[in-house]
Amino acid sequence: MDAVSRIERTLSTSLDRVDSTAGPPRLAAAMRHAVFPRGARIRPRLCLAVAAACGEDDPAAADGAAAAIEFMHCASLVHDDLPCFDNADTRRGRLSVHRAFGEPLAVLAGDALIVLSFQTIAWGAARSPSRLMPLVLHLAAATGMPFGIAAGQAWESEPTIDMGQYQRAKTGALFAAATVLGAAAAGSEAATWRELGERLGEAYQVADDIADVLSGKDELGKPTGQDAAHGRPNAALVLGVDGAMRHLTQLAEAAVAAIPDCPGAAALKSLTLSEARRLLPKDMALRAA
Repeated sequence: MDAVSRIERTLSTSLDRVDSTAGPPRLAAAMRHAVFPRGARIRPRLCLAVAAACGEDDPAAADGAAAAIEFMHCASLVHDDLPCFDNADTRRGRLSVHRAFGEPLAVLAGDALIVLSFQTIAWGAARSPSRLMPLVLHLAAATGMPFGIAAGQAWESEPTIDMGQYQRAKTGALFAAATVLGAAAAGSEAATWRELGERLGEAYQVADDIADVLSGKDELGKPTGQDAAHGRPNAALVLGVDGAMRHLTQLAEAAVAAIPDCPGAAALKSLTLSEARRLLPKDMALRAA
């Protein structure tokens, strides 16, 4: 089974496990709205790629880790779109959760997806219990304080923002988690994989900054120009588009160099470079290719 099919199957199975007739149906619907139809699934695909490169011996543990990261990512998008933050009307080409279900259910859907993330990682590691604690701790570190996505969101409420700290927490945390959890799910040393995820996370943020400046709403499926509108750091605004492109190239090269020695290193290097190009607006991706 290919990586995307594994991810979609695990996401659906986990949602089915908590979607009971005894629970509030609109909350269940809001959670599914946040997860499906799928986005690029970049982080869970990266998680599975690292697990495979490390000699994956428990596919269920890797699938659980990959799906947990995607649930956490979807939860962050639900909260990010709320009126108190970006007040975004659309996400992935359709109504954001708070526009489709109302603000209270959007808050609860994001919270429930965070909990489901931890449930999913526990279900997946049932046959490898010794791996459960590091998996949970790595996921928690990528979620909370001081360097997780909650901290990243909170930097937007500070009077001054360090762009590096902001981007490492808001975007880089889940990319680092993807590589670390992939290795941990395969029973490998996780720490050596963190730099790859951090570099990819920063590259993704730079590409997103470029897209926020250059792309149209229809291409991204969400509002553009949000960084300028909300006074947030943006690499393309600070460095210029050409400077941001150069920075992105440097980050992609640094990510490739950070891949530890492993049987799947060559495939990971190819995936890293292709993903860096794919993240750009279409015309710039062609130039980069």
